[in-house]
Amino acid sequence: MNSLLIGKKAPRFTAKAVQKDQILESFSLDQYEGKYVVFFFYPLDFTFVCPTELHAFEEKRKEFEERNCALVGCSIDSEFSHYSWLQMPKNQGGINGVEYPIVADLTKSIARDYHVLNEEAGVAFRGLFLMDKEGVVRHQLVNDLPLGRSVDEALRLLDALIFHETHGEVCPANWQEGKPTMKADASGLKEFFKEPVS
Repeated sequence: MNSLLIGKKAPRFTAKAVQKDQILESFSLDQYEGKYVVFFFYPLDFTFVCPTELHAFEEKRKEFEERNCALVGCSIDSEFSHYSWLQMPKNQGGINGVEYPIVADLTKSIARDYHVLNEEAGVAFRGLFLMDKEGVVRHQLVNDLPLGRSVDEALRLLDALIFHETHGEVCPANWQEGKPTMKADASGLKEFFKEPVS
C-alpha cells in the first residue's frame, strides 16, 4: 500500500481526545476547516523522547496559532492515559501545561490510516503531517522511534507553505521567512543564483 499522503485529503476520523482537563468524546480534524493543521503522532505516553516533543510543540503553540494553524497530537494510548499524563508535572516526566488536543487511537486505526503504525512494536512512528486549509496533506515526515523531531522545522515548513500560497513563488533549500524565493521556472532559478547566498 502506498504510504505517501502528499496531495491527498488527510484521512478522516472521529475519536476521543483530551485537551487540558477535558475529555472530548467526539474529536475530528474537520473542525479545523479553513485552518492549517500540524497533526503529529508519538509512540506512547509516559515515555522519554515523547514528552520533550510535546512540550516543544507547546512552547511554539502560539506561533503556530498566529499563523492560523492548529496543533494536534496523537498516540495509541487511551484518553484516560492521556488525561493522567497531562496531570503529571513536567519535572517528573509529565506533560502538564500542554494545551493542544491529544487524540486517543486505542484501536490503532488512525495510525494505520496515516501509514505510521509500527506493527511489530504496536505503536506509531513519529509521523508529522502538515495540512493546508482544505485538509490536503502538503508535507509529511516519519521518524523512527528514537529520533525526536524539530518543531522549528515544522514551523519553517508552515511558513514556506503560507508564502507559496500567498505569493505563488517557491521556497528553496533552507529557506527562512524574509529570505529570497524564486519563480518556479528556469529564469527564476538563474535569478535566484545571482543573489548572494548568506
